Amino acid sequence: MPDLGKYAGAVLSAYGVSLLLLAALVGVSLLSARRAGRALRDAEARRRDG
Repeated sequence: MPDLGKYAGAVLSAYGVSLLLLAALVGVSLLSARRAGRALRDAEARRRDG
């Protein structure tokens, strides 16, 4: 790891916040995909069952 000097705290916290936001984005995307899949299954079942 490079020597960050007096900026170490700012740089490491920026990395931490970025990773947290990335994890949140992945989580929201997964939840959205599950919700869309459930809605699609429900719509297909309604169409099939009439």
